[in-house]
Amino acid sequence: MLPVPQAFASRYAEARRLFLEGAAQAGLPIESHPHPLPGRDGEALAMDVVRDGPPDAQALLIVSSGCHGLEGFCGSGVQVFALHDAEWRERAQAAGVAVLYVHALNPYGFSHLRRVTHENVDLNRNFHDFSQPLPLNEAYRELAPLLLPEVWPPDAANQAAIADFLARRGEAAFQAAVARGQHEFPQGLFFGGQTPTWSNLTLRAVLRQHGRQARRLGWIDLHTGLGPSGLGERIFAGRHEPAAVARARAWWGGGGATPVTSIYDGSSTSPLLTGLMWESAYQECPQAEVTGIALEYGTQPVLQVLHALRAEHWLNGHPEAPPALAEAIRQQVLAAFYTDTDAWKGQIISQARQALFQAVDGLA
Repeated sequence: MLPVPQAFASRYAEARRLFLEGAAQAGLPIESHPHPLPGRDGEALAMDVVRDGPPDAQALLIVSSGCHGLEGFCGSGVQVFALHDAEWRERAQAAGVAVLYVHALNPYGFSHLRRVTHENVDLNRNFHDFSQPLPLNEAYRELAPLLLPEVWPPDAANQAAIADFLARRGEAAFQAAVARGQHEFPQGLFFGGQTPTWSNLTLRAVLRQHGRQARRLGWIDLHTGLGPSGLGERIFAGRHEPAAVARARAWWGGGGATPVTSIYDGSSTSPLLTGLMWESAYQECPQAEVTGIALEYGTQPVLQVLHALRAEHWLNGHPEAPPALAEAIRQQVLAAFYTDTDAWKGQIISQARQALFQAVDGLA
């Protein structure tokens, strides 16, 4: 079994290499979908797909990373470790479950240390029917002038205005207003877009190719940035249907030891969101019974994470920023979504491995 720290990388190109080498060593075919733009170091970018199991398997487990760009440092580590985990692979094969690893859903953000795509879109707010009116986020509209000020760090007046909102409305209301998703401010935070992104369209093609034969489809989407450091919250990812929620809780709840939370009943650290990625599974694989979670690992307190995102978005709009400030912001946002310690990585792998085995038991 691969030592845990060796599954994780410090750059996108290294993460991709580790993933592709892991697939090759496991004797698995690699399918790459090239991204149209280069990476931060000029490297080629791609959404890479590896299937471990026959094409006609009736049960399929999707394990995806990098929906939110630099959150892929965590998710890629989980995928690389799984490809080297003989016990895990044998368990899935014995249960008749094919596993589809989708590496770097948003390779541009992964490489450029951004949470968003090259279109400045939060991929997990982009799965809408764009022929219909898009949801409004009036609370974001209220905050928009404050979130990305003219100068960084924010001046005293900006800090006071944000503090006043928090005092009047509370931290949960601030988080919900900012993170729910919005379609009005293209350069703003958590912008859901006004058309499908490259990643959206590419993922849909992958789902059509690999998911149309499955009768039962499980999905673990790997994320970071919410909750206590190192804790992997299992957040229900699917339509608010009682049977689907019950299945997810039966698969991943561990009899109460590893509870499955929900954005629909207020039990999750995440607010109610719109345009979520799991909707694509229902649309592209309509024959399948879908059961999913977002495995969300904590890093830093939520206000600290949101502040880092504000800084990163500010930097994206101010390429003239002094190099020292720019580098400090990049390190700040990386730390908000990836804790580069062996202890944290060990927590990530142990909880992910448990969730993988639970998913196979549920699908079988």
